[in-house]
Amino acid sequence: MAQQIQGLVGGDLVKIETATPYPEDYTETTEVAKKESEDDARPPLSTSVSNMDEYDTIYIGYPIWWHTAPMAVYTFLESYDLSGKTVIPFCTSGGSEIDESMAAINALCASATVLEGLTANDSDDVQPWLTKIGALE
Repeated sequence: MAQQIQGLVGGDLVKIETATPYPEDYTETTEVAKKESEDDARPPLSTSVSNMDEYDTIYIGYPIWWHTAPMAVYTFLESYDLSGKTVIPFCTSGGSEIDESMAAINALCASATVLEGLTANDSDDVQPWLTKIGALE
């Protein structure tokens, strides 16, 4: 979905990666994610954006794990001064909606303007959402 959004609005793609990679096995990954969430952990990242001050708008995409964004997303968002920026969240999910993660995203981005997010499980929903939030005409 990130590539589709980039194709429509432009910009740079940055993959948020933890310093210690998540397991290859999906079930093992979700168990690590569950433990991180329970511990309110902030896993160290191997990802950084040295020129974050040059960006006005940040699309933040993530899977919903245990009803919220992965703790690595928390680490990422807390690593930068997002004052005055626009943050646009989108997620993929096996059953939850983005609304379950929005309270955390709003708290993590309190100094930014956070636009309506999208549960982006269907690529046909992306362009109408981008138009609705004013990212496309």
